[in-house]
Amino acid sequence: MEKARYVQRNPSLRQILVVPGPQDAILEGSGVRCYRLHGPHIPTQKPYRFMLATESTSRIVAHERPHLIEVGSAWCAPWLVRLARRRFDVPTLWFYHSNFPRIIAPRPKSAGWLRRGASAAAWRYVRRLGRLVHTTIAPSETVVKQLREAGLENVVCVPLGVDLDRFDPRRRSYATETRCRFGLPGGRLAMYVGRIAREKDLDVLLAAWPRVERRTGTRLVIVGDGPARRALGAAPGGDRVIWVPYQRDRDQLADLYAAVDLYVAPGPAETFGLASLEALATGNPVLSVDQGGVAETVTRSGAGMVYSSGDPVHLAEVAERLLAADLAELGTRARRYAESHHSWESVFDRLFAVYRDVLAT
Repeated sequence: MEKARYVQRNPSLRQILVVPGPQDAILEGSGVRCYRLHGPHIPTQKPYRFMLATESTSRIVAHERPHLIEVGSAWCAPWLVRLARRRFDVPTLWFYHSNFPRIIAPRPKSAGWLRRGASAAAWRYVRRLGRLVHTTIAPSETVVKQLREAGLENVVCVPLGVDLDRFDPRRRSYATETRCRFGLPGGRLAMYVGRIAREKDLDVLLAAWPRVERRTGTRLVIVGDGPARRALGAAPGGDRVIWVPYQRDRDQLADLYAAVDLYVAPGPAETFGLASLEALATGNPVLSVDQGGVAETVTRSGAGMVYSSGDPVHLAEVAERLLAADLAELGTRARRYAESHHSWESVFDRLFAVYRDVLAT
């Protein structure tokens, strides 16, 4: 949606989106056309859907004649585009959004042989996809390094951006009202926002937080939904968590960020961590695992701390140190970093510069 707004502000650009949906549909706005092609739900992964419309995708490419195609998925879409390109020599890029080999084995050195084998197979698949495209884009230098070490060539970094008007520290002026609206208690609060799934390492967070709460009085809030929600709610520490449902309303979500004191990012396989950037933009320090794209952002911003992946004791120790720091000063630093590095305008300037470089070769 942010990319569509950027295109609409630039009359020389056009954007065609082809995405799966509940039914076939075409939506159009100035300079932007969106084709929704019917696709079934991916089991246990709602709202995600399969992209299976082979003939429709080929007809759309033939009709639209794009100068360049960007693939945003690692599964069906690359092969649909490969079929569609048989008649047209169109440069193709792949945006590596999901680090699925690391999701399979977040800590490869300690993983069992089955996970190591599955992760190795996933990296072979990544290399094959890399050979299908001209350029692979990754949202953090951490992932760029991993892809290059895996054997991919022509890998570039383009980070994600954040809506700086929506995710703004000014919302803190009515944080008390927000807490009342969501039934949140007084005192310090730390929060995680996102999908509640095994690969997010929320079990490590829950194992660590009772100690943090005892020593600092800081309660933990988890916002979202996912396949691991019920199991985590019944796990040790789950009864002390304040569970808030998934928020479709982005303004309500922005209010929640502004109503807490600290954001926690425990997922070691994040390629970037958009929720963490939203938290930084709202003036929240971030406690992050030391792997993945969020750790890179936290280190560069200086607006948080990192702990050792998979280690709840170290997580608790670092959380206590961070909560003892000047959170207001760190929050100011967080907002300043988001403003200077991650406006959507500057991000898309970088992305479209990559497009131009590809078209020039």
